[in-house]
This record gives sequence, C-alpha cells and structure tokens, in this order.
Amino acid sequence: MGSKQRTKPTVSVSTPDRSFLEDDRAIEGLPIRLVIALVIGVASLGIMLQILGGVDTFEGDTEVDVRFNDSSIGPDEDDVSVYVIDEDGNEVEDAVVVAEPASNARMDGALDQTTGDNSWEDNEVQFDFDDQGDLELPPDQSTGEIKFDIYPPEDSNWADDEPNNRLLVVE
Repeated sequence: MGSKQRTKPTVSVSTPDRSFLEDDRAIEGLPIRLVIALVIGVASLGIMLQILGGVDTFEGDTEVDVRFNDSSIGPDEDDVSVYVIDEDGNEVEDAVVVAEPASNARMDGALDQTTGDNSWEDNEVQFDFDDQGDLELPPDQSTGEIKFDIYPPEDSNWADDEPNNRLLVVE
C-alpha cells in the first residue's frame, strides 16, 4: 500500500491586468434588485402607516376636573366662574357641569350649565348660587361645600372618574 499524499491547492498570486479603480463592471442585476426592493419597501411602509393611522390611540381616557378663580365663596356672593380642564390643562368644551350641595351646604336642588354655551371662555360656566340655587348654610355651621360633577361630550376621550375639586362656602 502506498502512502497517499494530499495535494495542496496552489494559489497563484498574480498581478491583475487592470486596477480596481478602472474596473467599471458591476455585479450583474444588483442595482435593479436594490431599486425594486426599495420601491416595494417604501410602498409597504406607506400601506402600514395608513393602516396604523386609522387606528385610535391606545391611551385611556383623560381625566377632567374643575378650577375656580377663588377657592371659597360666601353664601351671599352672586357669580362663581367654574372652568373645566383636563389633567393636561386643556380646555374642555361642550361639557355639562352640575353643582350640588355637599357637606353642610344647602341649596334648592342641583344647578347645571354647559361649557361653550355662553359668551365667556369655551371652558367656563358661571353659577349664580344666590339667585338660582338659594345657597345657605345651616345656623350652627360656618362652612360647607359645593361639589361638581362633569359630564364630558360623548364623542371625546375625556372622563370624570375621580372626585372633582369642591368649592368651599364660608359664613
């Protein structure tokens, strides 16, 4: 038996006939394939963005609250301006604001106003507790509160789930 030797491949290092800078050949078909892939990619991205643009945002409802010029009123004061804002400080239009007596305050029922229905700001309502609601405190009490419920527009992402600020009534 004879020994078998493996033959080593020979690599010939030869000087090229032309330089790399002078080589104007390209990989055949590569540029057109890149152009086709780019066109298909841009079209696909456009379709995906259009589909995703039609989907509503996935964030929850934005909480609304009331804000006052003064945090307290007397039982004989006339007008109180109430502003409806969301948690980001944006104005809430077309919301119904209902004012009801809370602890120790007495009124002749609840009062309601709608933001945007007046000549004031779009998120402002004015309540006249003295004339409309006949606001009073019991004889043995010197403070009370008025609570506010907000009913935001149905077609919005606003919600009134948390308790709202209350207006303090002082004697």
